[in-house]
Amino acid sequence: MIKIENLKKQFGETVACNIPSFTINDGDILGLVGNNGAGKTTLFRMMLDLLKPDEGHVELDGIDPALSEDWKQQVGAYVDDSFLIDYLTPEEYFAFISKISNIPQQTIEERLARYESLSAGEVFGQKKLIRNLSAGNKQKVGIISALIRQPRIVILDEPFNFLDPTSQNVLKHLVTDYAQHTNSTIIISSHNLQHTIDISSRIALMEKGEIIRDLSNQDSAAKEELITYFGE
Repeated sequence: MIKIENLKKQFGETVACNIPSFTINDGDILGLVGNNGAGKTTLFRMMLDLLKPDEGHVELDGIDPALSEDWKQQVGAYVDDSFLIDYLTPEEYFAFISKISNIPQQTIEERLARYESLSAGEVFGQKKLIRNLSAGNKQKVGIISALIRQPRIVILDEPFNFLDPTSQNVLKHLVTDYAQHTNSTIIISSHNLQHTIDISSRIALMEKGEIIRDLSNQDSAAKEELITYFGE
């Protein structure tokens, strides 16, 4: 569960985040949508203790990330390629994750096999450093790294970016299967409205740093309101 209380962040005169109270429940797949500048990435960065809020706090399964690092054991995230160690190959990078997470290398390799459909033969065995991969393949490495430890909370910022249509569809199935098997809390921001509607059980619409709609999306119930808002 994620709880947000009185969370505020301002850059000069621009209000990047102003959320009085918001709860994301265990098992939710929350789609976070909004136009550029709505505050989605700012919110993620505060959740991950990469940006200090001006006021308020976030709790990840009862832990304030600004006060303790215990949350890192139960959270997997990918925001951009700065999360990667780009002078390693993908194989070396996942061996590093194995080591720092105290997960046996054999276990990591068994889990990696589950993501073969996403890697599509283009990520592993290529003898390339991560920095020399295409943008799409870097994205795949980042997504897999967020899931490989099987965290209880997953945060993905624009995960469909740079992926070809086949990989986008594979990712949708991976996310929904992961949620069903782990009951994890998953938050995904995306400008791809249809993909967000397809996978989310709930959708939060952000505008100027505020969550202006909290929509149930059972049977794609949020689609009509979102299409009206975005003018599609």
